[in-house]
Amino acid sequence: MNRYILIRRLRGPAILLLIGIIALLHQVNLAHWGLFVPLLLILIGVLKLAERAALATASDIPQYPGYPGGYPGYPYAGGAPQAPAPTGTSIVPAPPQTPDEGMKGGEL
Repeated sequence: MNRYILIRRLRGPAILLLIGIIALLHQVNLAHWGLFVPLLLILIGVLKLAERAALATASDIPQYPGYPGGYPGYPYAGGAPQAPAPTGTSIVPAPPQTPDEGMKGGEL
């Protein structure tokens, strides 16, 4: 399994574990609930850093074909949907015109 996906799946259980630890420490009068928000922000920041580090070291993630050189942080297996192959028809631009060849003063 990809390390990035594993870290993302552990985010919810880690937050629930933090709530349980704070509740336990509150019951034995070692901490109060005001400590929860700073610890929650620290936990989320650490998990985000771990996700980014897992993406930076992952070599099995397919490159996103929409950008030149690919997009290294594209976390989904299989890549993005491919555009259909172009057909034989194309739009050809008109040749450039000099001012004498074009319309003059509103004439048709």
